[in-house]
Amino acid sequence: MKIDFGKIKTYSIKDRKNLVTYDNLKDPEKYIPDPWENPDFDLLIDKITEARKKKRPVIMFMGAHVIKNGLSKYIISLVNKGYVTHLAGNGATSIHDFELALIGGTSEDVPTAIKDGSFGMWEETGRMMNEAIQQGAKKGLGYGQSLYRYVQENEERFLYKDICVFYQAQKAGIPVTYHVTIGTDIIHQHPIADFGAIGKATGEDFKLFCESVADLDNGVFLNFGSAVTGAEVFLKALSISRNLGYPTYRITTANFDLIDLGDYRSRVGYDNPHYYYRPRKNIVTRPVSDGGTGWHFCVDHNISIPKMYHALTAREK
Repeated sequence: MKIDFGKIKTYSIKDRKNLVTYDNLKDPEKYIPDPWENPDFDLLIDKITEARKKKRPVIMFMGAHVIKNGLSKYIISLVNKGYVTHLAGNGATSIHDFELALIGGTSEDVPTAIKDGSFGMWEETGRMMNEAIQQGAKKGLGYGQSLYRYVQENEERFLYKDICVFYQAQKAGIPVTYHVTIGTDIIHQHPIADFGAIGKATGEDFKLFCESVADLDNGVFLNFGSAVTGAEVFLKALSISRNLGYPTYRITTANFDLIDLGDYRSRVGYDNPHYYYRPRKNIVTRPVSDGGTGWHFCVDHNISIPKMYHALTAREK
């Protein structure tokens, strides 16, 4: 039996209840300090501060929950203040960001929608994002830049672009790249999805990401919650950089997630589930085995990202 994508039913996003809205985004101006403390986190802040003083890169890779936790304003502020020089994410990160820019809301109730096959079948999201990617791919643009150009050319439709991370970052001259696995994102369910265009656009983004990683010596790589894509893409980009002779050994890496790895620098065998947690090896240990430092922080994004922002800005005073 051959599946006919052309028969897929879509629904208007205007009728959807959103769990995340413009009005409930976290505001850096209304920060309430959290008691969480970690001496290694303070050292990481030192490393980021030092890297930026020396004009070295700070790359931030995000999973979608950074946007879903309402932290867009924090990410935009980190970019605008010059603390982050490259933003990257998986496909879902771009989708939640795009929806917030379009309608001021995102994140549907999945348990309810999956029952009747309506989950992810949003006409506006799927059509517009696929149009953006296809138009950009024809021009040789990457995924992130394709979305930016689309919003730029249709500004009147994106009333909430002031809190759109990919738009504001690229407007400020910071590269934004998205690293997509075919079949993982709701826009791949849309009838007009062109997987060749998606692959071409995300491939261009991978090249751009590799360029940033190749310049990472004395810089910092941060991964917030992308336990598979972020870890795997970073390791491959690092291997390419070293294969081509770029000095990328004196680096700092940090992984932020909710999984408690205990003594994450100790050796674990195949019988330990932590062995299969990709960031442990691909971010925290292997990349810094010949120099540099890697950390793992078990903490909620709602705590770590605001705390990072305010710790960095405090150094300016």
